[in-house]
Amino acid sequence: MEPFRQLRSIAIPLGVPNVDTDRIKPARFGLPSGVDYGQFMLHDLRFDEAGNPRADSVFHRPAYSGARILVADTNFGCGSSRESAVWCLRDYGFRCVVAPSFGDIFTGNCFKQGLLPVVLPAVEVAALRRELEESPGAEVEVDLGAQELRTPSGAAHRFEVDPFRKHCLYEGIDELTLTARHEQAIAGFEEQQASDRPWVADPPGR
Repeated sequence: MEPFRQLRSIAIPLGVPNVDTDRIKPARFGLPSGVDYGQFMLHDLRFDEAGNPRADSVFHRPAYSGARILVADTNFGCGSSRESAVWCLRDYGFRCVVAPSFGDIFTGNCFKQGLLPVVLPAVEVAALRRELEESPGAEVEVDLGAQELRTPSGAAHRFEVDPFRKHCLYEGIDELTLTARHEQAIAGFEEQQASDRPWVADPPGR
């Protein structure tokens, strides 16, 4: 997993509340392997029923091209525990989503996939979206170490993040990598268990 430390990027404003995981990744696209999930990301907000780009979609405005930060609205990522919703955002190019609130399971999935969810008060997020709408292509800076987001106008907003999740994201460590770092200790524990409790290591009748 790529470490997340500091990110300065164009940001896209999306003032739509209660965007659930089925909207982020529509179920009809299934779970194909070996594909770029970014093509499914918020598909119905970006394309019409015939698959043509929606002229009014912020995602098709050239000024926002290459954005790696999405500034969303309340309760983003609510709904089902669909990990593929995060895959879509990640593959599209986002590394950070800012919103007043997120779905709980969605938040956990974000950290597992290297995507930083930043929670700020609704009034601050709304002001940031207005700023981005008025200045398309403006950049936002996110500093995970300092836990600070800086707007295009220079305003600084501190955000909270769980210390363990912060450490893993900052270092680019997923759960498997973290477990592998303790491989020797785990092996030693298992050897000791086999010595102290042989009936656990090799139960009768197995």
